[in-house]
Amino acid sequence: MKKNILCIGLLVAGCWLLTACNSPYTQGKKKGYFKIDFPEKKYQKFSQPGYPYTFEYPVYANVVKDSTFFDDKAGDYWINIDIPRFNGRIHVSYKSINEQNNFDSLVRDGFKMAYKQHVNMATGINDSLMQTPNGAEGIYFSLGGNTATANQFFLTDSTRHFLRGALYFDAAPNADSLGIVNDFLKQDLQHLINTLQWSGATSGEK
Repeated sequence: MKKNILCIGLLVAGCWLLTACNSPYTQGKKKGYFKIDFPEKKYQKFSQPGYPYTFEYPVYANVVKDSTFFDDKAGDYWINIDIPRFNGRIHVSYKSINEQNNFDSLVRDGFKMAYKQHVNMATGINDSLMQTPNGAEGIYFSLGGNTATANQFFLTDSTRHFLRGALYFDAAPNADSLGIVNDFLKQDLQHLINTLQWSGATSGEK
């Protein structure tokens, strides 16, 4: 499965990079920003009846059902993890793997979401294979520069489940001012990934 994910991803990423415009990278003088007091790291479990996944998320965050529309409709198991203290949001989308949403197409979509929407703004995009303690596998994307999201990922078991997550902020993208908050919440994103477990049966995404 790792080879399939990597091969599909490399093809998609290569296409977007070949068609993107490259601009020279310059590093300006860093500005000073107010000191931020961060809360203690504590987690609680998200385990809703009927949902095909569980994970742990911060106690200073709230889970709400997603009702917005992007390139695709909001699915039955799509949620947002809102972090009001930092105007942050972890958007979580889920699709069951079936004839309509086959594994290869979902992996391609995962790479497209990282590269297509951000390649012109990012100073760099790193994607790395990962395997969680509970056996899920996927790709973690780290994006540099003033992008809408600096951290996103997808996880799958390659046969039934495909989950994607991305960390966003309700603020103008600024890598300098958001950097320290991004680093703090990245730990929460990684904790979510490492505690993710598949559960229950799904009726299938439409």
